[in-house]
Amino acid sequence: MKAAGGPRVTIVTPYLAAANNGNWHTAARWARFLAGACRVSVEQSWDGAPCDLMIALHARRSAESIRRFRAAHPDRPLVVVLTGTDLYRDVKTTREARRSLDLATRLVVLNELGLRALPREVRGKAEVVLQSATPLAMARRPTRHLAVAVVGHLREEKNPRLVWSLLRRLPADLAVRIRHVGAALDPALGEEAARAARLDSRYRWLGGLPRARTRQIVRASHLLLHPSRMEGGAQAVIEAITAHTAVLASGIDGNAGLLGADYPGLFPADDADAACALLMRAAREPRFMRQLQSDCERRAPLFAPERERAQLRRLVDNCLRPPPIGNHDERP
Repeated sequence: MKAAGGPRVTIVTPYLAAANNGNWHTAARWARFLAGACRVSVEQSWDGAPCDLMIALHARRSAESIRRFRAAHPDRPLVVVLTGTDLYRDVKTTREARRSLDLATRLVVLNELGLRALPREVRGKAEVVLQSATPLAMARRPTRHLAVAVVGHLREEKNPRLVWSLLRRLPADLAVRIRHVGAALDPALGEEAARAARLDSRYRWLGGLPRARTRQIVRASHLLLHPSRMEGGAQAVIEAITAHTAVLASGIDGNAGLLGADYPGLFPADDADAACALLMRAAREPRFMRQLQSDCERRAPLFAPERERAQLRRLVDNCLRPPPIGNHDERP
């Protein structure tokens, strides 16, 4: 993926298009935003090709590319984007991720609360860039049941078991339909999803789907249920908000940093009882549902593509700008 003209920017992402996950979508979107102003390439690792600036997604998974680029170009800018598991787990537990923080010229977090997860000594070179999604017009939705979407590949970090646990707690006569999109990255979780679908006709596991189809499912739903244990800034939440779909989500920083810390649709992570109570309120209390929708509508401008594009281009411009000559504050 390349664009002609301007400085050479390499975006390194641990996952390419086949993964159909957040890291890839972020890399591809940023490449589009920089096209025209920069010559952009998206790679799984840096191979030593000429590069004026590297943007590396994921501090641990891209650690070797980060190390090699810094060794080859100690004076060139290097941006490390903390995308989720690296921010909320790896920087605390792995030497590679911590080294990436030290080697970076700039750090980027993807939610408003993300800075507080960083070690204090590197917060000064960090900033928040909120991701975006193209807004969609509001869809016509079912009137006889509450349509709920769940989006996320089946792996422990996304906590799909909370969805199945919640389903068992819902009253049998509650008019709700849950559609769950996500490939079974953990085969055991895939078996559990298939079992849940057999046991309760209100739940359908659709497996992995193209992004465009997934967005239409979210758009046609009243709610997105997002129970994740670990997020940098969930694209699924952003895509729901920009499709006029309200959200119920775990109250981890990666979700609260998108929805607002006081958002009424947050529940404690891993608390299926609390999630069930909120879902039942949404199904039975129109006023609560309107409050969720109104709060999401107020947040939607934060996730406009033109806003993310401007933030990204400003970051790149600042990184590539020559340092000032001399120190004007210096006294003779």
